[in-house]
Amino acid sequence: MKLYNTLKKQKEEFKPGEQGKVKMYVCGPTTYNYIHLGNARPIVVFDVVRRYLEYRGYQVTYIQNFTDVDDKIINRAAEEGIEPLQLAENYIKEYFKDADQLNVRRADVHPKVSEHIGDIVSAVEKLIEDGYAYEQGGNVYYSIEKFSNYGKLSGRSIDDMQAGARIEVNQEKKHPMDFVLWKNAKEGEPSWESPWGQGRPGWHIECTVMSIKYLGENFDIHGGGYDLVFPHHENEIAQSEAYTGSPFARYWIHNGFITVNQEKMSKSLGNFFLVREILEKFDAQVVRFYLLSTHYRSPLDFDDEKLEVSKKSFERITNTYQRLLEVERIGKLDAPWGEYEKEMDEKVKELKLKFEKAMDDDFNTSLAIAAIFDWAKDVNQYLHSKQEREEKPNLDVVRQSLELVNNFGQVLGLDFSVSAEAEGSESVAASPFIELLLEVRQQARVDKNWAAADMIRDRLTELGVVIEDTPQGARWKWR
Repeated sequence: MKLYNTLKKQKEEFKPGEQGKVKMYVCGPTTYNYIHLGNARPIVVFDVVRRYLEYRGYQVTYIQNFTDVDDKIINRAAEEGIEPLQLAENYIKEYFKDADQLNVRRADVHPKVSEHIGDIVSAVEKLIEDGYAYEQGGNVYYSIEKFSNYGKLSGRSIDDMQAGARIEVNQEKKHPMDFVLWKNAKEGEPSWESPWGQGRPGWHIECTVMSIKYLGENFDIHGGGYDLVFPHHENEIAQSEAYTGSPFARYWIHNGFITVNQEKMSKSLGNFFLVREILEKFDAQVVRFYLLSTHYRSPLDFDDEKLEVSKKSFERITNTYQRLLEVERIGKLDAPWGEYEKEMDEKVKELKLKFEKAMDDDFNTSLAIAAIFDWAKDVNQYLHSKQEREEKPNLDVVRQSLELVNNFGQVLGLDFSVSAEAEGSESVAASPFIELLLEVRQQARVDKNWAAADMIRDRLTELGVVIEDTPQGARWKWR
């Protein structure tokens, strides 16, 4: 398995620090609003990374934090007239509603900044003691000139970074690029007692303290969006390695932006689309499929038309899967094992190799999904060949395909067993009743009660159910 390591600027063979175990930290959202689609991409991407590592047999410890102490939260809370910590807690609850809909599994721990203030104060004290930080007027700053490897993640020198940054003049700082570890409290802001007076943590020190607390000083994977490479992750490395005296994360993985008209989606630009608004128009599985249809490091441009394309693509797979489920219901174990079965058996083995090869190559979900499309084409050709010969499909072949694709669906967090054409839970809940009506219709046909059989077909058609009679029995789908 190889993954692209931002720290080394190349793909590297993945070798965790402890055999059979993976320790993984992903930066979570700052909870001052509902999540938008740009926030959702890393959430879904790293959920798949975790799932695939587990598929490969690793025991994964997965940590994703919540930043519940931040300037944006304080400003939003002032606008809404509530306490900042209460506002953050409200949006954490809303985050889980959206993440659950997108079928994102909960992390092993979701630490909050507000619950780790004591740990943060202790880390800042040690950085001052070791000469990497200094206090001025109740604020504590990290001295970047004390860390010789500053810039190794982003690949830029201090001079380059300073030239390209908009830096406010701050007489307290020894160097313009020094960043804050502890902020002196302002009136009306949440604050905690510290050796430097009432205050609150800076952004970067929070992730250092929480990742080390739950994963140790040197863990395997640190993930997040590409916009976090600098300054957040660069500063994390500087303060973490100064704090512990040892290397920090081994592999740094960053997903590309979601763009709107080629411009990064963000709240500051006002071009963002909330996940819950999108889910009012599109099925959550389709949205997840769209987010995985492009390699995670590539930019992904957003508009409704692209989601419509993803919906149709997802339906091609779910329709094939539904067709196989129907065949399984009426299939025969003792159906002959002929040339078509041997060919399909080889195709299934080929699918497994293609899927794993794609995912082993830097978690390439785009190629993995392409392999599933190839499988769908092969399955439909197999079923068509059996239909032409008026033969029952072999149940072993059918079940082998269903099991393998179901496993891959679990890796991707996609449920192919529910058609994307079904609009809402009411339609999904109606499925067993439609099956029952088709059984009644089939019995009517056996009894040559054509009037009753036609009436059931016509009424289901009026309700949006398309019926196709095949030698293997009736198949149906939503129009």
